[in-house]
Amino acid sequence: MPASHRRTAVTGALAIALTLSAAACGSSEKKSANGLEKSEITLGNMTVADTAPVQLAISKGLFKAEGLTVKTQVIPGGAAGIPLLKSGRLDFSISNYVSLLTAGSKDPGFKPKIVVEGMQSAPKTHTLMVRKDSPYHTVKDLAGKKIAVNTKRNIATLLVRAAGKPQGVEFDEDKNFVEVPPPAMEQALKSKSVEAVQAIEPFGTQMQQSMGARMVADLSSGPTADFPIAGFATTEKFAKENPKTVAAFQRALLKAQGMAADRKLIQDVLPTYAKGIDAKVASTMSFGTWPTTLNATRLQRVADLMQQFGYLDKPLDVKPFMATPA
Repeated sequence: MPASHRRTAVTGALAIALTLSAAACGSSEKKSANGLEKSEITLGNMTVADTAPVQLAISKGLFKAEGLTVKTQVIPGGAAGIPLLKSGRLDFSISNYVSLLTAGSKDPGFKPKIVVEGMQSAPKTHTLMVRKDSPYHTVKDLAGKKIAVNTKRNIATLLVRAAGKPQGVEFDEDKNFVEVPPPAMEQALKSKSVEAVQAIEPFGTQMQQSMGARMVADLSSGPTADFPIAGFATTEKFAKENPKTVAAFQRALLKAQGMAADRKLIQDVLPTYAKGIDAKVASTMSFGTWPTTLNATRLQRVADLMQQFGYLDKPLDVKPFMATPA
């Protein structure tokens, strides 16, 4: 072989070797020291009581212990997180189940996987509240009135509609509900832009203490007692590509949810991230419970109630929407 050809062959072999080496290095750099496919993740989160375990997992170093660095991005509601999750701008996001299951069943391009069940309702965690001087005293009195919810066609409207039906009231999603972020609901009541608000904690307790708002219905009772409210989800694609990362996220958050059984821990962490919530409100507000397992029977209640009120066109099995437990 001529010398010039030998030099060309050697150069080509060297280039191939360098390319393979670079590819190998690039692949290994994507993994963390403990083998996670992705160690830095972005979580869509809300500054409400539901997400207290996330703050516990951060403050107690539970994510860090699993090799995860979690960056939180505040979203106004679970529905707002869905397009961010779908596009990959979020790796995980909290979402109420109504928004999540609706999107997952109607959008063929969105395949969510619930990795951790979030808060389950308890007495007075979800209420219907009016002004102190309001002439309305029951859900029936609010027929045809404007009610503030954080998002239409989600868990808030489902709970209100489920409370109205036994009293013969059919609330219309578009005519009766007005979207207002939870921190702004107090002002909405004061300005009389709405007649009632679907309050979540800690804002319900805060409105009672600051302006004497009055509860006309506990939406966490009757058919919606101990009701699954929201969970943390990723996409099927992310779960398949990052199984170790998903498992690490599950372990850390489930451990935090177990710790959340200690109400004092929640009281202490809440004022650190929920704007305007002081220790007094945190010590008197109502708390839900946080499951430490994924339970299809529990989540099926949501899908069945959604179908009853027309959020789903047909029965929906929730099992395909659930990730494998860690």
